[in-house]
Amino acid sequence: MTDVGVIGAGRMGQPIIGHLARKGFRTHVYDMDAGKRAAVEACGAQWAADVAALAAASDVMLVCVGYDEELRALFPQLAPAARPRAIVAVLSTVHPNTVQELASAYAPRGLVVVDATMCRGGRAADEGTLLCFVGGDAAIVERLRPALSAFASDIVPTGAAGSAQVAKAANNLILWACLVADHEALALARCYGLDVEQLRRALGISSAANDALAKLGTQTMAWAEDDMAIVADMARECGLRLPQAEVTREICRALKPRRYDLDKYGR
Repeated sequence: MTDVGVIGAGRMGQPIIGHLARKGFRTHVYDMDAGKRAAVEACGAQWAADVAALAAASDVMLVCVGYDEELRALFPQLAPAARPRAIVAVLSTVHPNTVQELASAYAPRGLVVVDATMCRGGRAADEGTLLCFVGGDAAIVERLRPALSAFASDIVPTGAAGSAQVAKAANNLILWACLVADHEALALARCYGLDVEQLRRALGISSAANDALAKLGTQTMAWAEDDMAIVADMARECGLRLPQAEVTREICRALKPRRYDLDKYGR
C-alpha cells in the first residue's frame, strides 16, 4: 500500500484527503492550522506532527498550499526527511518557474518534484471528479496515477515539470474571462427586464455556453487576482501582450472580495 502525504487541509485538500483514505491509501496530513486535526482524522487520515514527520512517512506527497513562497518554504523541512525517490506533486497554482527551480534543486538530493494542477473547482473536489494536469516524466506520472485517480476522473500529462502550471494558467485565463463576460451579459439582460435565470439556462445550450455560466452563483473571485497575476508574469517573461487578460485582471481585482451582484454591477 502506498503512503500518501497531503500538505494543506483547506477547501481542496480536505476532500482530497477523504477520497484517498476511502480508496485505501495510508494518508498522512499536515496543516499549519492544528484546528483541522479533528476533521482530518474523521476522514480516516493520520495527522503528522510536522512536515518532516509527514515526509518520513510518505512515498508520495501532494502539496496544496496557497502561494509560491509557502511552497518554497516547505522544501528545507521535508527534503532531509524524505524517503529515497519520493515524489512531491505540487497541486497548488504557482508560477511554472517555481516548480522547475525546485525540481532542479532537489533532484540531486533524490527528491522527484512534479506539478499536478487541479481544475473544475471545489464541487469536483467533493465529488472526486477533478481534472489534473501533470507535468513530469512519463514514468513518474504513472507512479502518481493511482493516487491522483482517487480524486481526479481525468489525468492529462502535459510534458516536463512546470508544464502543468502553464496548462492551469491557460485554464484560469479563460475561466475568469468567461465569468466576467457571463455577469456583464446577465446584468445587461436584467436591465432590460429579462428573466436572468431563464436566459442563463438558454445560453447554456447556445454558442455562449461555458462552465462558469453553468456554475454561476457558486464561484467567487477569491483566487482570481492571484491566478491572473501569474498569467501576467508569464506573459511578461516571454514578451507577449495579452490585452484581454489585462482588462480581466483589473475587473477581478476590483471584485475579488465578493460574488457579483447583478443589480449593482457596473454602477
